[in-house]
Amino acid sequence: MLIKSKICVLVVTVATAIFATYGQQRLMVVGGGNRPVEATRKFVEWSGGPKSRILVITWATAEEDSSFEGTQKVFLAANAPVVEHAATRPLNPEKRAKLIAQIKDATGIYFGGGDQNRIMDVLRDDELLKMIRAKYAAGTPVGGTSAGAAVLSDPMMTGEADLKILDGSKVGLRVGLGLIPEIMWDQHFLIRQRHNRLFGFVMQNPKYLGVGIDEANAVLVTNNRDLRVVGTTAVMFIDGRDHKEAMMVNVLKNGMCYDLKKRKPSGCAKEFAGM
Repeated sequence: MLIKSKICVLVVTVATAIFATYGQQRLMVVGGGNRPVEATRKFVEWSGGPKSRILVITWATAEEDSSFEGTQKVFLAANAPVVEHAATRPLNPEKRAKLIAQIKDATGIYFGGGDQNRIMDVLRDDELLKMIRAKYAAGTPVGGTSAGAAVLSDPMMTGEADLKILDGSKVGLRVGLGLIPEIMWDQHFLIRQRHNRLFGFVMQNPKYLGVGIDEANAVLVTNNRDLRVVGTTAVMFIDGRDHKEAMMVNVLKNGMCYDLKKRKPSGCAKEFAGM
């Protein structure tokens, strides 16, 4: 009995250590436009609430200071105590060292909008790319809007595409963060009529789940699996895996939930109770 007890203690200790090293992953993906207040508040809560320190990365835009100011107001309104502007591009050795310290201290990381290619131009620096991926894996929430949403996929869409045809080979792609495997996030989805781009990509790459998020909408994801829709319009899910020549399409509205593993609508996780 004593040996069994020691084994149980060892298993619990190891499991606790693993969880401390790799915490629960949480992601907020915004389709652009106005950020849903409910989603922003949840992101602040995930980041530590009154102890949160949110790092805002504005590399996607040429107007980094004004982009930060607007984003800072949104997070401060959601009761974030500290909202910090990440070192701006281009990164010289001094800025790079500052950024590394900022990433280490951040309890939440958020990418702003603009051109997603600018973000990945900075993250050609493999050390920085690995640091952000590692922070997410260890439990630091990551979010993004517009270009900051696109960059969360791997590959990510560059923005180049012929929206008049269904041809995945015409969709521009490059390396992205890829925080959740085999998910392609698309943004400004309904208002900019990007259906053909995402359908074409999924037809060309059927193992990927396409998720099209409209403006003023967001999705919140926990454990890389449980997703909840927040916002005023809708989110489209396009699944071409295991459907032979067909694709399964689901359109979910505010408050509805989706299982990214089973690829179908589901009941909402306890994480989202009370929202």
